[in-house]
Amino acid sequence: MSNPLVKRARAALALAVGIALTTVIVACGGGGTVQLQGVEIRPLSAEVSARKAVSYSPFRSSNRDTETVTAAMVKQDLDLLVQGGFTLIRLFDSSDKVSKLTLQVIHDNNLDVKVLLGAYMQSDKYASAADKPGVAAYNQAEMARAVALAKAFGSTVLAVSVGNENMVSWSFNPITPEVLAGFITTVRNQVAQPVTTDDNWAVFAQGGPGNERDASPAIAVVDYVSMHSYVLIDSITIPDKWNWQQVDVTAASRATAMMDAAVAAAQADYNAVRARLDLMGKSALPIVIGETGWKAIASGSPPETFRAHPVNQKMYFDRLNAWSAASKTGAGPKSIVYFEAFDEPWKQGDDKWGLFNVARQARYMVQSLYPQSQWEPGSYTAADALYYIPVVSNGPITANRYTLYAEAVTPGEVRPTEASIWNAWDSGKTAVGAEVTPSPASSDPTRAFEITPIPAVWGWGMALALPTTADNLSNFEATGTLNFSIKSDYPGKIEIGFLTGSGASAYDVYLPLSPGQYGYASGDGLWHRVSIPISEIRKYGAKAFGNETSSTSVFDLTKVTNPFVIADRYAVTGKAQSSNITTKVQIDAIYWAK
Repeated sequence: MSNPLVKRARAALALAVGIALTTVIVACGGGGTVQLQGVEIRPLSAEVSARKAVSYSPFRSSNRDTETVTAAMVKQDLDLLVQGGFTLIRLFDSSDKVSKLTLQVIHDNNLDVKVLLGAYMQSDKYASAADKPGVAAYNQAEMARAVALAKAFGSTVLAVSVGNENMVSWSFNPITPEVLAGFITTVRNQVAQPVTTDDNWAVFAQGGPGNERDASPAIAVVDYVSMHSYVLIDSITIPDKWNWQQVDVTAASRATAMMDAAVAAAQADYNAVRARLDLMGKSALPIVIGETGWKAIASGSPPETFRAHPVNQKMYFDRLNAWSAASKTGAGPKSIVYFEAFDEPWKQGDDKWGLFNVARQARYMVQSLYPQSQWEPGSYTAADALYYIPVVSNGPITANRYTLYAEAVTPGEVRPTEASIWNAWDSGKTAVGAEVTPSPASSDPTRAFEITPIPAVWGWGMALALPTTADNLSNFEATGTLNFSIKSDYPGKIEIGFLTGSGASAYDVYLPLSPGQYGYASGDGLWHRVSIPISEIRKYGAKAFGNETSSTSVFDLTKVTNPFVIADRYAVTGKAQSSNITTKVQIDAIYWAK
């Protein structure tokens, strides 16, 4: 997961292009030799394996850019971590605000804490010509800071990681392996510690659903691989990757089976990376799991509601610890860095991964390490663990109107069998919403739902979803319409539709709506009534993201799980990547009719 902040200067770019992949002999633990292309590997300190590791970031507010981080705050955090035995921390950058301060606190207080230092590299892929020099200048300065910190705190900094999730296909901050190799080499040539880059397992393994780049230029110049594995997120974005549902297991045992399968999936990620490195002749290259974790609290995403819970988080954490202990005496990662130490509210939908909540109260998974006075409120038992409950398909809706969001009650209408919830795409990260009193009033006057996009590089989306059931709207297929009121200044096209199925059967049905179509207009400060035939929306149906090869991802109005979706995927609506359109949209009076 990415943290803060721009491309290398000419010398580094030239170095990236001109890296000589020479052959060296590296001694193996068994006394033999392995032929490797690239650098002579610097061994990881034994302390990397001996210490419990966790990612650390000190931010406590909803805006990290304006937050002032103090030495006292960092000292409080590190004291808590040391108290629980977490004495190896990963830092994401080399900023003065966080990393220099953290290292200084460790030094000044003689804390028993070691550091995996980061150097956060910025991409210039989406930068304007005018901004590219600033990106290059930032990257130069960040590398210089990393080198300076690695030297000044040499006994504390055990390794340096240059870049974070830059190569993987879905990166919002993409840097090519060739350019990243130049950055890595620039830092490595000036420090004594082992150097790596952190990235998703799929790019190192050349696996996953994306068209992953060949990472070998970067792999050739690192001393170890630091891979990320987020099986919770993968279970949502790549539904067929591992069997999280465990429907063949009884309900009483399903949570245990799911969490066993979760760690097995993380181990499979590791094994895929190990196999790829071995195939490349890199069997001597160690692997660290630089990030993995489990959410304690769902972000509003219906899929997360079956998984994210403090007990499930503890189950994953305990299984990771068992794997880590076994790896110290056999094959496996040299270290597993848990993500993360403390919750960070600025992450919004991507928050709630911490060992501690933002109030620095210990979560259930680590409460055995702390006195009860330091626990967060609430008590749990193993029986509280969440597990998958198959979606229940309700009977056909026979009424002429199926109302999703409206205050006024229309005679003869029906509403969803269960309460629907607003859910932003990408685990709640790409938009936020709230009920507002509209001005001017809509046709349903007292309240409306206001959406504020927080776009990813590719855009954003928000759905009105049924958490555990699916409604049968097949009677609306022939003559039905999807209706809603909208008021916005949003530019260009916007996508409107619905989703059928769930998991591997999820199927997108979204029409790109232009101003002037079906009653839609924007920019005049007025409400507009939109009515789109279901038959027209269906023409734009497609397998949901991650389901491209799923045979069960098909159009199915008998299983509508998201009866209303509004989105803007820039590639679909003709906008440039990273358009970052945050114009608010107000929606009201949403219903299907026939």
